[in-house]
Amino acid sequence: SRKLNDRLQGAKLAAEEQAATDTLTGLQNRRAADRILERHTSEDRGFALMQLDLDFFKSVNDTKGHAAGDHVLQQVAKVMRAETRKGDMIARVGGDEFMILIENEVSNEVLADIARRLIAGIEKPIMFDGAECNVSASIGIALNDASMGLGPEEIMQHSDQALYASKEKGRACATFYDEIRAKSGAA
Repeated sequence: SRKLNDRLQGAKLAAEEQAATDTLTGLQNRRAADRILERHTSEDRGFALMQLDLDFFKSVNDTKGHAAGDHVLQQVAKVMRAETRKGDMIARVGGDEFMILIENEVSNEVLADIARRLIAGIEKPIMFDGAECNVSASIGIALNDASMGLGPEEIMQHSDQALYASKEKGRACATFYDEIRAKSGAA
């Protein structure tokens, strides 16, 4: 009875882990990201949220096929793991959309450096079946220090607005939500 209970507990943990993982990249999935973001905002913990969207990914899929696109996503996941800390949450939340939750309050300089390294790593050509696949990344960054008390929807909206500002700037760059807020004169 004890062995059966241990096996069932192990199977339950494995199923929970699988349900929280994107099968293609091995990163967290949207469900896991939402749960982690909810926990961080409810605990009033300081963190930064980066939303990252691949530029020109559709072109890879359209010209080289979905297998090439899958390969690109896997290589991008490797870059993201290499350029973030072990405790940071990295999730694939859509086709070519990713979210990175950087724990603890970190400076804008540190975040800008992480974003630069991510963009530089992702911009390196990715080889697939002898052909180069070229993508870049646009990033939106929003901060939530312990005093702000933002909810998950608000911090997501802030990072999303910053991401779209990066796309409007010409892509392959990062924008802080604070920059947008300062330009609009919002508090």
